[in-house]
Amino acid sequence: MADFDLDAYLARIGYAGPLRPDFETLSGIEAAHVEAIPFEGLDPLLGRPVSLDLAALQAKLVNGGRGGYCFEQNAVFRAALETIGFSVTGLGARVMLSWRPGQPLGPRGHMALRIDLDDGPWLADVGLGLRLQDAPIRLKPDDVQETPGSIYRLDREGETWTLNYLGPNGWRPAYCFTLEPQLQPDYELANWFFASHPMSPFTQVVVVQKMAPEGRLTLVNRRFTTGAREGPLKERTIADAGDFADVLTRVFGLEPPVPAGEIYERIASAPEIPLRPE
Repeated sequence: MADFDLDAYLARIGYAGPLRPDFETLSGIEAAHVEAIPFEGLDPLLGRPVSLDLAALQAKLVNGGRGGYCFEQNAVFRAALETIGFSVTGLGARVMLSWRPGQPLGPRGHMALRIDLDDGPWLADVGLGLRLQDAPIRLKPDDVQETPGSIYRLDREGETWTLNYLGPNGWRPAYCFTLEPQLQPDYELANWFFASHPMSPFTQVVVVQKMAPEGRLTLVNRRFTTGAREGPLKERTIADAGDFADVLTRVFGLEPPVPAGEIYERIASAPEIPLRPE
């Protein structure tokens, strides 16, 4: 990872802690990342290509004031960790945030990371839209694990693991995965689909999320919510283009690739959508 600018990345996320391949560093960088670089999929919505080239990702997420979705976020996160000296394996997951029992599972459309430390393997992920993970999860089944932002449990059935989170209505699955390493072409194929296919949610919907001291901040089209680990969501509707621009730039710290008003025009009259954080 000689071509990865670690100093610029650390400055972008505001991290000044230790740089050792251990849990303290891993958890500190993950927490800082999800507070500094928002999850967002504005490029697919605008019909713009999404490149997974590392130089392009650094230009966008590290130096360009932008965020990105899972393939972008976790690729940058992985590059930083490997530069520090961590052992990282890329995984492929099937997102289950909208899944209901009896429904078929979707494709391996999500990137997560396995991190092998001296005390065993951990699951790290800075790119799950609507349910950002703010700390590593020990890769151990059945244990309830608490982070500042959520409560998790990993289930295992055969070779399949499921990451569950505790929501206001009980346990819900976030995604399922196996420990089979994914190759870069696996991510390139999934990225092409989610960045360009008309059935991809990212070509239809604005989704932006980041972690903050007050909780998880989420924008889905015109619906803006703030939710702490405990307690109800605070929700309001974006009033107009000016309000939308203010939320993108001031709340999320985003520099949109086109004027925010152009993005707002695409979603101002959009119908209610079934993407609601729980």
